[in-house]
Amino acid sequence: MGSVLRRDSACGRMDATWFVRANRVRTEDNRWRRPVSSPDPQVRASQSAEVRQRRNDSSPTARGPVVAVTGAASGIGALLTQRLAASEEIKQVVAIDERRGDVAEAQWHILDVRDPAIAEKLRGADVVVHLALDLDLESDPAARTAYNVRGTQTVLTAAAAAGVHRVVLCTSAMVYGALPDNDIPLSEDAELHATAEAAGVGDLLEIERLGRRAPRAHPGLNVTVVRPAVLVGGTDTSLTRYFESPRLLVVTGSRPTWQFCHVEDLVSALEYAALEKVDGELAVGCDGWLEQEEVEELSGIRRMELPSAVALGAAARLHRIGLTPSPAGDLAYTMHPWVVSVSRLHEAGWRPQWTNEEVLAELLEEVAGRHTVAGRRLGRKDATAAGAAGATVALLGTAALVRRVRKARGR
Repeated sequence: MGSVLRRDSACGRMDATWFVRANRVRTEDNRWRRPVSSPDPQVRASQSAEVRQRRNDSSPTARGPVVAVTGAASGIGALLTQRLAASEEIKQVVAIDERRGDVAEAQWHILDVRDPAIAEKLRGADVVVHLALDLDLESDPAARTAYNVRGTQTVLTAAAAAGVHRVVLCTSAMVYGALPDNDIPLSEDAELHATAEAAGVGDLLEIERLGRRAPRAHPGLNVTVVRPAVLVGGTDTSLTRYFESPRLLVVTGSRPTWQFCHVEDLVSALEYAALEKVDGELAVGCDGWLEQEEVEELSGIRRMELPSAVALGAAARLHRIGLTPSPAGDLAYTMHPWVVSVSRLHEAGWRPQWTNEEVLAELLEEVAGRHTVAGRRLGRKDATAAGAAGATVALLGTAALVRRVRKARGR
């Protein structure tokens, strides 16, 4: 995906209208090809072998699985429900949410996933895809954790009681942790080194723990865990907000790497898991990754480099006094690599439809006009000032806010 950009002189970022076109470069053998991200050796090796044929079920639709989807009325859940309802490989879709969604072909049940009555609604389902999670940055952290953990516990227990043989959970590749000595890419079997210091990651780690424990507590229940990379496509996370800043914050001495996942690719991977074409713990995202320098070149957004102590200290203070929704732990994911191989899906015949370059272009189009400093969304007046004066003035402004809050509390 190429682009025609208009430079916003106020903040120096390449912004505004994106046009899709074939973006190609010339190789050494004088042929044209589309640019690709840095290669993932495991993926490239699998691509050089004979491509495995996707498992096609030639049996009648009536013999396909009954798949239940929680969180089916909005977001990823709505997209998956729509996709499954249109699939000839699915016998029936059971949609569960606190309100009815738009997919008329699904059988709807309106209830909270924490309600034990969900067990009766799951009776007759072969597979449950659990997507009813609250990962909103603005949610109360305690309430968010209570909903996510209790909801997952209830769904796993109810699924086992209802005779469901597979539950698909969706967390994030963030659970691997972002560390300076991480392999690039990480194996999908790599240990989970993340901590609860980043927004929502503690919830995801607890969901992972529940998923590992469930087959032992409920013999016969299979749990598949899908871990997307930086998710893009109508999403709002601390990592997508990183690209709303007038400058890209880079911590001195760090080596950021970026692997994206478009929601359309996540939905197709979840369909693979629901159809039992792949199982276990698997990552999903674009092939390869982008280095920070590539991201800056593609986006046209210049960097602002700060020492680690300054960046982490400021982020911690701003979050502690409630000025930003993102804790300091989120910064690690913009400092250190956490790129993951997607070899399991590749071996099953799945391929991403989006490249990292294309997803970044879509992300920049989505965030155009939004302005964030240190994870905090700015109003139009504040954003104009931040864009005109640059990131340094923006940081001074947030420092002034810190002093103002401290002074008010000291009265």
